[in-house]
Amino acid sequence: MDKKTKKSKEPLQSVKGMRDIMDDQYYNYQGFFEKAQEIAVYYGFKPIEVPILEHEEVFTSSIGEGTDVIDKEMYTLRTKGGDHLALRPEGTAGVVRAYIEHGMQSLPQPVMLYYYGSMFRHDNPQRGRYRDFKQFGLEIIGTEKSIADALIIKTTMAILEEAGATGLVVDINSIGDKECRPAYIKELTNYYKKHLSELSAVDRERLKTNPLRILDSKDPKAIAINENAPDAVSFLTGEAKKHFKQVLEYLEQMEVPYRINKNLVRGLSYYTHTVFEIIEVSEEEGVPPLTIAGGGRYDYLAKMLGSKKDVPAMGVAIGVDRVIESSWCNKLAPRIVKKPKMYFIQLGFDAKLKSLNVIEILRKAKIPIAQSISKDSLGAQLGVAEKSGVRYALIFGQKEAMENSVIVRDMTNRCQDTVKLDKLLDYIKELK
Repeated sequence: MDKKTKKSKEPLQSVKGMRDIMDDQYYNYQGFFEKAQEIAVYYGFKPIEVPILEHEEVFTSSIGEGTDVIDKEMYTLRTKGGDHLALRPEGTAGVVRAYIEHGMQSLPQPVMLYYYGSMFRHDNPQRGRYRDFKQFGLEIIGTEKSIADALIIKTTMAILEEAGATGLVVDINSIGDKECRPAYIKELTNYYKKHLSELSAVDRERLKTNPLRILDSKDPKAIAINENAPDAVSFLTGEAKKHFKQVLEYLEQMEVPYRINKNLVRGLSYYTHTVFEIIEVSEEEGVPPLTIAGGGRYDYLAKMLGSKKDVPAMGVAIGVDRVIESSWCNKLAPRIVKKPKMYFIQLGFDAKLKSLNVIEILRKAKIPIAQSISKDSLGAQLGVAEKSGVRYALIFGQKEAMENSVIVRDMTNRCQDTVKLDKLLDYIKELK
């Protein structure tokens, strides 16, 4: 009988658009978060962490029909209990849900919050865009004042510049409020109807549900049509016009470079008034501009999520992956990372039994070590110690374990001393 050869199972790999972050790259992300957090705290923001999973309605009620996020990109699931949940595709809706749920309306307003974490969208992976992507976000909830818009933009610019970004420019627009937007939507709809035959099927559907989304279309024909589309700024009246004028005055006062982009609407439906993106304009020929942060005002979002009244608010999200992968990124070192000062060598089982107690003595004194717990021979461990570049090695064998001592060897000149464990910290302090 012929033996059937068993096909070897292929090793499993990470899901498309998702990846493992480790070693120096992990520390780059952590370093950026620490710097962003530090700057946010200086400007008066406080931390919040919201769940990765939310009820699907948190996003479907707020982000809106006709958006790519809801129509094509959101990861959803149904629990055994019948709940419809979604992996968060963005951070703002969850933060506002938390604001309402925890009664933050009773706190002194505005409430200023920052967050950091993974978001999830079933999008085509491309430069700096993954299906599991990191965002650092800022939200100011509870004020309609234009200074909140300026503060969000300024804080974001400060974070990006501290990370090494140069040549940043703010693309900004106003899409108005409840008072002036209906007239603009009517004019925009009439304009698109004149070009109906040129619009794609997707954009024709958007015309029925959310005409503003066509301004955000990536279809080449729609992009050409949008060149002559009515602009929202021309339709601003009363408070909306005053608000936008004040925001621009703040940017000019802070010397933040900006340009008005009449087609900018952002990809989510909850925005009102100010919308903006921070663009990296490369000096290299042929390198397209890259959006690395974006946000806007969302004065009506809270009511969409169950608040009894509207709560004016403003926010931004930074695409952290795009920052980390940029050539200008400073690769900020996180504070927690400590280079090992000693290489700890353990010889034999008796020494290994007591070795963790020695490591604890060093840890409490804030002395980080490197070690090779899988190797047993002195030669093998000394070889690893030499390659590591650490100047001093601690040798802990059976004799030292019995005598409560350790050998301290200078790897540069092979000189060594035997030191009692209760004197070890004093001895290390004297080392140069």
